[in-house]
Amino acid sequence: MAGHTTEAHPHGADRLCDAGDRVYSRAVRRGRVSRQDAESVPCLVELALLHPDPDDMGWLVPTSPQEVMTRLLREMHEHVVATQSRMGEAVSAFEWYAALGGDSRSPAEGVAIRVLDGLPRIRAAMDEATEACTSEVLAVQPGGIRREDELSEGLHRALALRRRGVRMRDLYTHVARHGQGLRNYMELMEEAAEARTLDEVTERLIVFDRTVAFIPASPDRTMALELRHPALVGYLVTVFERLWRLAIPLTAPLPDTGIEGITHRERSIAALLAEGHQDAVVAERLGISVRTCRAHIARLSETLGAASRTQLGVRIAQAGLDGPPRSAEPQPLTVPDRPGTPSDH
Repeated sequence: MAGHTTEAHPHGADRLCDAGDRVYSRAVRRGRVSRQDAESVPCLVELALLHPDPDDMGWLVPTSPQEVMTRLLREMHEHVVATQSRMGEAVSAFEWYAALGGDSRSPAEGVAIRVLDGLPRIRAAMDEATEACTSEVLAVQPGGIRREDELSEGLHRALALRRRGVRMRDLYTHVARHGQGLRNYMELMEEAAEARTLDEVTERLIVFDRTVAFIPASPDRTMALELRHPALVGYLVTVFERLWRLAIPLTAPLPDTGIEGITHRERSIAALLAEGHQDAVVAERLGISVRTCRAHIARLSETLGAASRTQLGVRIAQAGLDGPPRSAEPQPLTVPDRPGTPSDH
């Protein structure tokens, strides 16, 4: 997104510096701020978050948070459209270059990308990769609590890998922590498997020995891609490793939010709402139901004293919940104790 790029304030309107955050929040609360108070944050004027008061040029009035959010969403939409266009062009180019290869390679060389249509073909290919695997399996498992049938479907593969001493590392969403089935599965795998969790993860991914990877090719996961191209598999492994470093071990507790009355999940929901996502998208990305998501949003509104979604967006920004925790300065918001949070189903 276009934004202020001076050395002192290298950011856009989607991520204000601490000084800009304080001055803009003050301007929103009070309706205006003096030019003298805003001298240290020229970024707010350059980003059109503050503009001169036509009635008194010695003061600056804020652009409403609603207008700023609309502007950011429009820029985000344009960015997504442009990215999708470039991805489409890249796929077309890849298909064109792949077609030039013809049928000259021998069967022993394998196929760089293979489409697996139907669950039987997917399972057969996974079984084949499991049998050939000798050292490591990396997996990303999106969604919420893992159902028993999902865990049992691949149990025979996991047990075969464990018997051969293969190391397994799995990434889940934080919601998966609440499923007893996952904990039973990890106990069964003993030292052969390690699991970590994040607020949200990528779409499903399984990589065997860093040589073959499987990813979904349809929303319902009845089609998959088997990838054996070294560059593609290497890229997916890099993505996994970076997510792994950010994730929290399943055996460790989730960090405290630092704000009384706000749970870790509610902070995650607040950040996604601040990005402009709808309830259904927030729920899908965090692996919870829409109903549970809305229950959390209702509690978040109550905690922050917001009477509407628009006001909730402002309160989220004022409380510093619109992004990662800010360690540089303490959070000023405290709220009374309240009943337990909604279930994760």
